[in-house]
Amino acid sequence: MSKISSTEEQQRAASLLDAQTKALQLFDEIAKDLIRAGVSEKELSKEIHELGARRHGIKTHWHKRVVRSGPNTLHPYNENPPDRIIEANDILFVDLGPVFEAWEADFGRTYVLGEDPLKKRLRDSLEPVWKDVKSQFEKNPDMTGDELYAIARRTAELYGWEFGGAIAGHLIGSFPHERIPNDKKALYITEGNQERMKSLGKDGRQRHWILEIHLVDREKQIGGFFEQLLTVG
Repeated sequence: MSKISSTEEQQRAASLLDAQTKALQLFDEIAKDLIRAGVSEKELSKEIHELGARRHGIKTHWHKRVVRSGPNTLHPYNENPPDRIIEANDILFVDLGPVFEAWEADFGRTYVLGEDPLKKRLRDSLEPVWKDVKSQFEKNPDMTGDELYAIARRTAELYGWEFGGAIAGHLIGSFPHERIPNDKKALYITEGNQERMKSLGKDGRQRHWILEIHLVDREKQIGGFFEQLLTVG
């Protein structure tokens, strides 16, 4: 296997960051033009797909589009709760995996309709928790996926929430990124993953990771979601 140059690694990181920047623009448009009450999650997802194709030329999403509102925000990615009409005072989140010029983005944001203070506090906790977990990772980037997942859970609790997902992130890259058939641990930030976060991929290249934060209040039946690149930017 030939040695990967630092220039090539920098170009790969820049491509991932560029894809995320484009995803951020898409999410700004979603928030401005599409987020509203009275539409179903399924219909909003369809509108998001059409907007992405029309304005950004997105032909491929590397994972299913996720739109969750109200009690459905308690459900992690791998579940499929029944479709629901978004209500006037709902909390909701959108999780997309658009592919821009062969590079994957994975981006998630949470929105609150109405003025409910608890829902707003949940929404406003997401980015600080994400940044706190990222800061702890950067102090020890040689930690395992298991260790980072434990940090995400502890940090959520420190902010007064429960961590809602079985993973706190995953691998990201050029489409399609590295996969191992039936693997549920090595390519995820999750309990039991004893591989080092900074271990190289099978191709000898640096792996890049998404950090995702899913906070929930099960008693109040609300959740929120925030994700973006951990190892770039």
